[in-house]
Amino acid sequence: MANFVEVIGGRKSQHHYASSIVDFCIGKLMPRMQTLDITIKFTRLKDAMGYCLSQDKRTFEIEVDSRACLKEQLRTIAHEMVHVKQYARGELGSELSTWYNKSYNTDKVDYWERPWEIEAHGWELGLFINWTIREELNHKT
Repeated sequence: MANFVEVIGGRKSQHHYASSIVDFCIGKLMPRMQTLDITIKFTRLKDAMGYCLSQDKRTFEIEVDSRACLKEQLRTIAHEMVHVKQYARGELGSELSTWYNKSYNTDKVDYWERPWEIEAHGWELGLFINWTIREELNHKT
């Protein structure tokens, strides 16, 4: 069985790049997982660059702000793919308040201090840069 990636909205070039970076992130973060179903949706978001919604441990929807530049959209996808890994491996609970079975009150813990966000921000840029190198896009602006 193989992972399934679908891209909704956006332009054809965005579809190609989004699928490519998702495949790259799976290879780096979860190389043995073969049953992931990931939908990327380019849509207008109000208060974030992106979201990762977990339907179960293998089915995910990533929303990305369609108004951002392509570079920011792809970095956001890399960030959200770390959350996919966290959900798929059971590190992050489905309520976005449980990390390695420890509960967090997200009303009291600043976004930048949440351990799942620290990990996602830590991986985001490296995944994006390494993907651009693999795709020979690192020389483009």
